[in-house]
Amino acid sequence: MGDTERQARPKRPNSAELIEAVFDAGSWVSWDEQPLTVADPGSDYAEALAKAAERAGTDESIVTGEGRIGGHRAAAIVGEFQFLAGSIGRAAAERIVRAFERATDEGLPLFAAPTSGGTRMQEGTPAFVTMVKITAAVGAFKAKRLPYITYLRHPTTGGVFASWGSLGHVTVGEPGATIGFLGARVYEALYGQPFPEGVQTAENLWTNGLLDAVLPVEDLRDMATRFLGLVLAPVEQPAVADVPREDLPDTPAWDSITRSRNPDRPGVRTLLRYGADEVIPLFGMGSGEWDRSLFLALVRFEGVPCVVLGQDRRAEAEATKPLSPSGLRVARRGMRLAQELGIPLVSLIDTAGAALSKEAEEGGMAGEIARCLAELVALSEPTVCVLLGQGTGGGAIALMPADRVICAEHSWLSPLPPEGASAILYRTADRAPEIAAQQQVRSADLLRNGIVDRIVAEHPDAAEEPVEFSRRMAQAIAHELTDLTRMAREERLSARHTRYREL
Repeated sequence: MGDTERQARPKRPNSAELIEAVFDAGSWVSWDEQPLTVADPGSDYAEALAKAAERAGTDESIVTGEGRIGGHRAAAIVGEFQFLAGSIGRAAAERIVRAFERATDEGLPLFAAPTSGGTRMQEGTPAFVTMVKITAAVGAFKAKRLPYITYLRHPTTGGVFASWGSLGHVTVGEPGATIGFLGARVYEALYGQPFPEGVQTAENLWTNGLLDAVLPVEDLRDMATRFLGLVLAPVEQPAVADVPREDLPDTPAWDSITRSRNPDRPGVRTLLRYGADEVIPLFGMGSGEWDRSLFLALVRFEGVPCVVLGQDRRAEAEATKPLSPSGLRVARRGMRLAQELGIPLVSLIDTAGAALSKEAEEGGMAGEIARCLAELVALSEPTVCVLLGQGTGGGAIALMPADRVICAEHSWLSPLPPEGASAILYRTADRAPEIAAQQQVRSADLLRNGIVDRIVAEHPDAAEEPVEFSRRMAQAIAHELTDLTRMAREERLSARHTRYREL
């Protein structure tokens, strides 16, 4: 290796340096106990373990403990690559499981920063099957609705990536890190050719919806502090003042539809920019799927934490790509996050309609709409839906079931665009305004029919007052959320069931 190549290689923090970078100064307390004995005294493996400990300055490839991140008490599991390439044997696995169990018992969020080549080959199958007990421990931890954040360092591969490394509520990668299931050396030995370059990089995984972000270590403390500050905020907040209810003009349906299609109309990103206290964007499904027309984020409105999943009208228009089955699978990730973190969910509807294509059919569009409906109806956390703009077809109805439904004055909901309904009934799109009036799609009709609970006024059009409208809508959302979080869960779920049973 030449001097230039050596200088170009980024410095990667060891376990101690990472802990120092992320945790508040002086707050770290180790949880580590004497590791299990896994090697016969005097054996080659025992000698290798001793040399690894001397080189790494740790007694195993995993370091555990607790400290404070931005003042929030949190547990941590941190890998040490200098200890036998961070490999996971029985002792390391037991340490990981005990850390999850202790964090579960003490109700602590957990920060994990693995770096590992995978299972320790010196221990073979007994080490390999510990993936099962580690994954079980993660499941028990998450069942208590405790936050879990993972930072995948260089490298994170094999069984570590395929178990606790891939199960975070938020998953972040180290820049330039090699992250993947298959070892490139193993692939080359098996198939006689090198593994394609650039596949197992943090940046490529982010591009493909497998990571939420790629961040250098120096940005970790701030990101983790924001995440913990948002999801650990008490769910029951002081009541948020309601937005005054206004007498609204009798606007024709077609007028509202025309206004809702204005490209200058504020969408989900504008609403969050001007109306939210905190926004942490997330990306993709964690399973190689993403859809930029579905925006997913952890958000705080007036101090109330929630998961937001919103249809992004601008991304949909710019990409000329309607909402896809992948977008609805991203939405379902948001539903699971709300359930696992124990915080409310807010869905924002603003779509010209779901994709109508061969790819959408083969991708399971109908099934995804059905699963979104089923999961939203059954979600145990408070839910608020906002009809923000266009509300066309299955792409809209998939995100609508909620405890409370708020409608912008010029938003609307219809099984098809009025032009499409007109074409079905009259073989021409020219009667769309007439059809829109007949089908009762506008906000006033939705309120009268019990489909929405309230209308947020536009003065006279959200496109003309994007900041003021966004703040008004955000306050309405926060008011409904605080009202819902004060209700007993059984009462709220019963009211939701009755609401939709009586439609």
